[in-house]
Amino acid sequence: MRTKPWKSLQETHKKMHDLAQFYLNLTEPNKSCLLTLRDIILNTDCHVTETRKYGMPCFCFKNKMFCYLWIDKKSQEPYILFVEGNNLDHPMLEAGSRKRMKTLPVPANQDLPIETIQQLFNEALDLYRNGTIPVK
Repeated sequence: MRTKPWKSLQETHKKMHDLAQFYLNLTEPNKSCLLTLRDIILNTDCHVTETRKYGMPCFCFKNKMFCYLWIDKKSQEPYILFVEGNNLDHPMLEAGSRKRMKTLPVPANQDLPIETIQQLFNEALDLYRNGTIPVK
């Protein structure tokens, strides 16, 4: 059975609305911080798209998840979660008890380390671009 085009458009509109609501419901300075990170991520590569998984913004490269944005429950500070973080080596990345993923804490009340963030996004995406991590 084929999906009706208007139904697909409605679903897309709802997903976009849900994503916008996620950011709009945040308080400052986390709202500005995550919106800035979102812009950086989406401008890293034309194949990067945004969706929402597990209640948080998820960014995909050619439909393969590569990072998430979230706020730490204890510190209330934003962080970037790199799905294939175990393949990234940077002193600012934290693995914690995770085997596959690593996080980059991003203090919202400080200047963002833009160059480091862009470097890590490009390194993460290179894993997919170079075939280290297969994409569909």
